[in-house]
Amino acid sequence: CAAAALVAALGKANHDVSCVAEIAAGFTDTAALEPAREEHRLFLTDDKGCGELVFRFRLSVPGLVLVRIEATRMHLRWRRLETVISQIGEDLFGRYVVVTENRCRSRPLI
Repeated sequence: CAAAALVAALGKANHDVSCVAEIAAGFTDTAALEPAREEHRLFLTDDKGCGELVFRFRLSVPGLVLVRIEATRMHLRWRRLETVISQIGEDLFGRYVVVTENRCRSRPLI
């Protein structure tokens, strides 16, 4: 699960969120993607390994957002994610999006 504070901020902004760590702590990365598939949710993570699972091993997920900003910079993480959500919105589905301090990269999922 992405940082609990980030999940809480998304919930406070009225986004429908669920945190894998709260549902099933100790899941493998592969198993952690399963609830996103089953519930047709975006998967928010700070683990680059999830991108490898999706592209290299072809595991499906409705959308994958990788936040590449240090967890200690919570305010910046939230601000950048909020900007991406407002700019891309529902189009996050079907995409792999990498959010960094200075930019956002996006490509279609396979």
